[in-house]
Amino acid sequence: MTPDDRAVITAARGRGRRPLARPIGRPALSGVLAAGLLTALAACGGGSGAPAAGGTAATSAAAAQPTTAAPASTTPAVSSSPDHRPARRPAKPRPTATTHRATSAPPVTHTAAPTTTPPRPTATSRPTTHPSTHPSTHPTVPITTSPPPPSGSGRDYRFPVAGCRVNYGSAHHDYPATDIFADKGCAFVAVVSGTVDEVSYRDTWSSKVNSGASRGGLSLSIVGSDGVRYYGSHLSAIASGIAPGVHVRAGQLLGRVGNTGDARYVATHVHFGISWPTRSGVWWVRRGEVSPYTYLNSWRAGGNLSPHAAVAREHSRQGDVPPCRIDC
Repeated sequence: MTPDDRAVITAARGRGRRPLARPIGRPALSGVLAAGLLTALAACGGGSGAPAAGGTAATSAAAAQPTTAAPASTTPAVSSSPDHRPARRPAKPRPTATTHRATSAPPVTHTAAPTTTPPRPTATSRPTTHPSTHPSTHPTVPITTSPPPPSGSGRDYRFPVAGCRVNYGSAHHDYPATDIFADKGCAFVAVVSGTVDEVSYRDTWSSKVNSGASRGGLSLSIVGSDGVRYYGSHLSAIASGIAPGVHVRAGQLLGRVGNTGDARYVATHVHFGISWPTRSGVWWVRRGEVSPYTYLNSWRAGGNLSPHAAVAREHSRQGDVPPCRIDC
């Protein structure tokens, strides 16, 4: 605002006029100043009509002059009126969570470990068992495992007396055999799997007759799966179910140790003989043709030494039924 503008505003206040609300541009201000000067001169002239008319004409002329719009300013005008407050700048948008998401690291994807579901068994792959409504009255017998036979034998051998202390010698009187001494009632068992050959259920020996066929008292023989015949006599009892033609397994109970036959006056024992099979009644071959001593030692120690080869050699030398030569 120039000094001239301030003078005009002051003069207008003295006459009760309201000052302009905002600065006036220079072209418009010149017309206002001219009208103000004419009015002041008319007041000083004492009210003559010429100056008044001239003042009016000047005023009209001034009013008729075209006004020129003020050039636009780069600085916004500041108004003292509360209705003309400068507009507030729009607030910057707040960053969202997506604005600050890191782009350098890829998002972590958690993949669950694959699980394998086993196939459900079908009716053909899972047999269905139906429990018996009638429980068995027979006790369950525990199964025992024997040591396997050595390479080449293919068989399982057992010592003929089980569960008792025994005593036996390396020689026998008159012919090859072994007397195994043990307490009465000790178990006499099959030395190998095979078939029952001959059985004597009654003790018919008499010292007056001393028949060779009855000297063994209660006795039996089996033909093993190895082709060898095994004989035991002087028993106190024959096991139930033992009869000619019955199949037995190694270690199966055949009878009980005793002293029947011509052993009734001596200590209880089993007369044990090894031979080849013959027809029924050839008792002098059945009582023993090959010494059992070496094989008994093997079986007692858990071995599986087989007498098959030795018996085959003796059979080949003597033939099927040699004549009785000793203690006939």
